[in-house]
Amino acid sequence: MRNPVFDIENWREIGATLARNKTRTFLTAFGIFWGTAMLAMLLGGAQGLEYVLRRNFDGFATNTGVMFPGNTSMAYKGYNKGRQWSMTTSDIDQIRRAVPEITALTTLNSYSSAVAYGRRHTSAQLQGVDSDYPQIYLPKMYEGRFINATDDASDRKVCVLGKTVSDNLFPGVSPLNKYVSVNGIYYKVVGVAGQTSEMTLNGRLEESVVIPSSTMRKSYNLGNSVGAVMFMVKNGVTPTDIKPRIIRILSNNHSLHPDDKQAIMYWDISEQFAMIDNLFMGISILALFVGVGSLLAGIIGIGNIMWVIVKERTQEIGVRRAIGAKPRDIIVQILSEGVVLTAIAGVAGICFAVIVLAIFEFITVGTTDMSVFQLSFSKAMGILITFLVLGTLAGVIPALKAMRIKPIEAMNDK
Repeated sequence: MRNPVFDIENWREIGATLARNKTRTFLTAFGIFWGTAMLAMLLGGAQGLEYVLRRNFDGFATNTGVMFPGNTSMAYKGYNKGRQWSMTTSDIDQIRRAVPEITALTTLNSYSSAVAYGRRHTSAQLQGVDSDYPQIYLPKMYEGRFINATDDASDRKVCVLGKTVSDNLFPGVSPLNKYVSVNGIYYKVVGVAGQTSEMTLNGRLEESVVIPSSTMRKSYNLGNSVGAVMFMVKNGVTPTDIKPRIIRILSNNHSLHPDDKQAIMYWDISEQFAMIDNLFMGISILALFVGVGSLLAGIIGIGNIMWVIVKERTQEIGVRRAIGAKPRDIIVQILSEGVVLTAIAGVAGICFAVIVLAIFEFITVGTTDMSVFQLSFSKAMGILITFLVLGTLAGVIPALKAMRIKPIEAMNDK
């Protein structure tokens, strides 16, 4: 017997058999098509959705905490509720000593400011930060450098311009080593930066002017006041784990009620990452459930059509057996029909999924510089091979039934 793959008569017979009942063949093929398309779209779509959500946290350390003072909601030690209070540099120094789990910390102060260079003017958010800032909230550097430890220790009058501020004041030229006026005080430009994360703290970095915290406190008479604190903890620890110690220090220093939830606003960024991880675990489970359901529906359809084909061709198979066809020939013929149907419908389903994912990416994240809603070649081949293997297995029982057909019984079948 010739190899059925290279036997043109074998392929013609497969086509004729599948075309004999076009409606049944189409519905079975559509089940396979939709199963592969759904599974492929779920896999590619989940990857893209995860990227879009995680992009909001790009450049932001996952084990980060943020805290800032609020208004008291409980009376305590003679103070009425509704009192305003401020954190100080002394509080920060004490927290650093008492909480060794903190690996990086930056104070934050900010003001709306007028920035000028020559005759050009713009508005920006003036931010005072410490040298640990890039470890916690990674900036995207376009030119120069960010604030360093020497700038902070020496109270240098240097600044980093946000990309938008730089473009407004220095269109087409580099601002490095030039001096800009911020609320009447001149600072030397040492860098141009933007933010990699979609999250904002005290305004977007592109629309800000960043100076050392120590310089800001002295230049604008802030004394030892601290507007907010952003910190990072070591691996294996979360900001929530160290929260009681920090709350205790601030409560003792500023006569705050230990149970006052509004006096100290405390945000654990790691909880947001945990929520995203849980979300995508749920999406993965849903994709698996829908994918398995689609897979089973397609496989059952293949098994059904193979069973019907065997039933309809009982006499034909019996005649073949009578004139010398081997059981192997019958099995290969029946399985070939299922494999061809699965392969054609499966490839069509994957192609459809790729087109849908491409359209969705163009609509939702067309501004990014990389593809995110996509189906990798390995995943596409994995889906197709899985359908082919299971589709072949689904046709085994009908093929074995065809092999056992006896010529005399087939001739008497009506």
